[in-house]
Amino acid sequence: MQFSIITPSFRSSNWLKLCIASVADQGVEVEHIVQDSCSDDGAQDWLPLDPRVKAFIEKDAGMYDAINRGLRRASGEILAYLNADEQYLPGALAAVGECFRQHPETEVVFGDVMVVDRDGGCLRFRQASVPRRYHTWVSDNLSVSSCGIFFRRSLIEKRGLFFDAGFQSLGDVVWMLKLVEQRVPMKLLGQFASVFTETGQNLGQGPRTKQERARLVAAAPAWARCARPLIVLHYRLRRLLAGHYLQKPFRYSLYTLASPAARVTMTAA
Repeated sequence: MQFSIITPSFRSSNWLKLCIASVADQGVEVEHIVQDSCSDDGAQDWLPLDPRVKAFIEKDAGMYDAINRGLRRASGEILAYLNADEQYLPGALAAVGECFRQHPETEVVFGDVMVVDRDGGCLRFRQASVPRRYHTWVSDNLSVSSCGIFFRRSLIEKRGLFFDAGFQSLGDVVWMLKLVEQRVPMKLLGQFASVFTETGQNLGQGPRTKQERARLVAAAPAWARCARPLIVLHYRLRRLLAGHYLQKPFRYSLYTLASPAARVTMTAA
């Protein structure tokens, strides 16, 4: 398999159907592994029967434990994880694969991400920037979104960079800090690849996220905590120079709760 996509799932049956559809129509060779933590929302009635995925229904110790389980089962050369409330845009995986082919030294590729509402309407953009150590450590906002991250198998086989299952919400932050510390070669895709849906029940909007963020910030050097406003300002200047605040309108296609079987085309103003 060229791609292996891991989706951790728990009580997200309706959103999971959209996620699976967005991976299945990418037009590339892809293995989609769904790690469901024994959901009781009806997912067990249809998930094991869906031929588009490899479903593993078993209890886990949280999202990052589920992702790690999926990564250990994955056979692809390019890996990623996509939460149940997220989707890939058309042609995303083909573009990522081409980026890796053109840059064989690159181990991680970051794509841009759209944030949409429950109906699929565009709310805002999250264009990726290569992570910097102290911004990742002390800022509330990451320079990349997890659904826009793609990485080579070497990252886990040679570097052992699995996710820290001790975190429930911000394990990707710790993971990105390790990327920076190990000087992993990273590259920006330069186009929108994924969609994150604000469902009102996203894990990142819960109280656990605030607790884990406070824990991470407290572990940062004192000077970095004091310089946080300057670090954030520097990040925003990087975004400004990259043209992130001048995004032009464009059309995009995604699956919605009202249209789970076919993509709907919308316009991002």
